[in-house]
Amino acid sequence: MSYSVTHGIVKLKNEFIKHHATRGIVREVIPLSYSTLIPIAEQALLRINDFVNCNPIYVESEDIPVFDIPCRAYLGDINDYWLDTKKYDANYQPFYPTWMLSAYALALGAKLLGFTDIVDIGSGDGRIAYCGKLLGLRSVGIEIDSKLTSLQHEISALTDVEYEIHQGDATKFAYDSLHLSKPMFFISGLPEWGDMLASFAIPRIMEISELRECAGFNFMGTHIMKKYSRDKTGWGWGKIIEMYELKIKKCITLPTCWTNDQTFDTAYVFTTTQ
Repeated sequence: MSYSVTHGIVKLKNEFIKHHATRGIVREVIPLSYSTLIPIAEQALLRINDFVNCNPIYVESEDIPVFDIPCRAYLGDINDYWLDTKKYDANYQPFYPTWMLSAYALALGAKLLGFTDIVDIGSGDGRIAYCGKLLGLRSVGIEIDSKLTSLQHEISALTDVEYEIHQGDATKFAYDSLHLSKPMFFISGLPEWGDMLASFAIPRIMEISELRECAGFNFMGTHIMKKYSRDKTGWGWGKIIEMYELKIKKCITLPTCWTNDQTFDTAYVFTTTQ
């Protein structure tokens, strides 16, 4: 299995949305068995589906074929959690999740680049950290919202997949307390909002001498620049990447709940400090 899984996920999404309304709602699809299009082991797919089945944001499911692959389509409602996250001054993007398959592909991307730890900054319901654990990585989620943190604990207990869950403000978090080895940090925010989060979190991480030369940062970027975008380079992250002298290693494109009705999906940019 390699980065090719990302292309399969995008194809699956595009075929799925041809026949399902997605605008303004959380809707996604996950295969139930291995296929050459989505080359993820059946046991891993079972655990990915477990996360969704144990997550109360999803309210309906339906078994359907997509490209003759048996899949399960899910419908969700995040309004209560989205509104709850709006109350924090240090929350630079309200809760709006990526697809579960995308979360798995992101954790896989970190592993393929040689990282042993993943830290999701603004971890929401914990899906990236959860998938990292499935892949054998040390996984840490940092989330400011108490309701979402409780949700992470609930899903972790129901699925029996344990990872490290921290409730706290990522802009003030003591990252040295984690004693990380070779971490990839996921900055969970689009450029217009996430750049503030990155500007606070990255310097705190780079202050740790053990991480200065071995850390990586993943940025949630965009393929479509708005007329008044502050940064139109590097998928919206060019200035941050240049400011902290990061090196771009890979950019992968994956579906997210906010691109369900769009032609272009979300760019995820993997960078390293060396």
